[in-house]
Amino acid sequence: MLKDSRLGLLLALLLAGSMWFYVQRVLVPYQKADAAAHGRPRGNLSDLYPRWLGTRELLLHHRNPYSAEVTRDIQAGYYGRPLDPNRAADPRFDEPKDQQGFAYPLHIVFLLAPTIGLPFPEVQAGFRWLLVALTVTSIFLWLRVLRWRPSATVTAILIVLIFGSYAVVQGIKLQQLSLVVSALLAGCAAALVAGYFSLAGFLLALATVKPQLALPLAAWLMLWALSDWRQRQIFFWSFGLTAAIFLTASEYVLPGWFGQFRDAVAAYHQYTGGAGSLLDVLATPMLGKILALAAVTATAITGWRERHASSDSVAFSTMMALVLAVTLVIVPTFAPYNQVLLLPAVFLIAWSWRELWSRNRLTRMACGLAVLVVFWPWIASCGLMLASLFLPASSVQRVWTMPLYTSLGIPLVVLGLLVTCSTDRLKTTADVGSPKARALSS
Repeated sequence: MLKDSRLGLLLALLLAGSMWFYVQRVLVPYQKADAAAHGRPRGNLSDLYPRWLGTRELLLHHRNPYSAEVTRDIQAGYYGRPLDPNRAADPRFDEPKDQQGFAYPLHIVFLLAPTIGLPFPEVQAGFRWLLVALTVTSIFLWLRVLRWRPSATVTAILIVLIFGSYAVVQGIKLQQLSLVVSALLAGCAAALVAGYFSLAGFLLALATVKPQLALPLAAWLMLWALSDWRQRQIFFWSFGLTAAIFLTASEYVLPGWFGQFRDAVAAYHQYTGGAGSLLDVLATPMLGKILALAAVTATAITGWRERHASSDSVAFSTMMALVLAVTLVIVPTFAPYNQVLLLPAVFLIAWSWRELWSRNRLTRMACGLAVLVVFWPWIASCGLMLASLFLPASSVQRVWTMPLYTSLGIPLVVLGLLVTCSTDRLKTTADVGSPKARALSS
């Protein structure tokens, strides 16, 4: 696809269009019909809404966003009515499990505060365009961090495919904050590479509104900062000071909020049946935890070895991609929209594809498997789009799960290829400060 740029761009447009067709004309109509058949409520279904309403109620009406009363108000907008626990026991109905409580750190209210005076439909519409802008920006930021400078046509192909991926389509449709966090982490990485350590620390602290996504990378970056304290302490202090301001301000507007946030997270795990990591789902919970520990240990060892890498080195950008990819397989959530964190890993793999393919037969088999797993959602959505020309909509909607068959496998195959790619890159840059290392990164 990247070899013949014009043909690749046309193919990318076809794949992206088929994914949007699948979501708009297959998945959403199926969900609406299924909800009507089971008495399941549907309101605005915006993942932004619980956070926005909780912010408004706290700042304008001094109500506790973690309270049961605010949760019921959130449900009235998100689902169209408060959830009724008595209906869940009735086989004629299927109440949603997610109570949509305000299960976020309180400092998210400072990000959303400028919007609380607007009607939510306006906030919702504006936020969709903000997600589009942030996603485009994150693409260019990660390309800059990795020092990959593809042609304009290849860049256009990447943008089209990313905006036609199920992860981004789902994130935009649901107005998911994961896309914001992904852009903040990309901004942090780009600021570090450019030497703007104060800005990087500030952006990283902002990204902690989703701590499960931001803290693994923050942990490695703190180790990295401590490993050359004289040069990097400004990054440490910027992050620490910003986080301290958020925590202090949060405690001021809602004393004791942290305990309530902890209880809200525990309740979330309980009413969703106990969220597990991707490894827990694909293996057993016990084996998944063992594999997660192994992944964390291996990443920690690699990170320790590369802790002295300069921020403009190949080793540094490779470690960031590796930490984010590992985060996707160990955090206790496996929603597809979180896969936007795989962008730097995917870019590294695409950039190194020729070397990976020519390495040996086993690597070629892994590359072939990865292509099948990653491109399957587009292949299936193209098939459904073609089938819709000849079959009734109801028949096509019955196989709505087809494009999602490989969704759980995407982070694993990307991580697998990234590990292979990273091994080669880190070996060639053992001396991270050498001119050779800098040349490789350009």
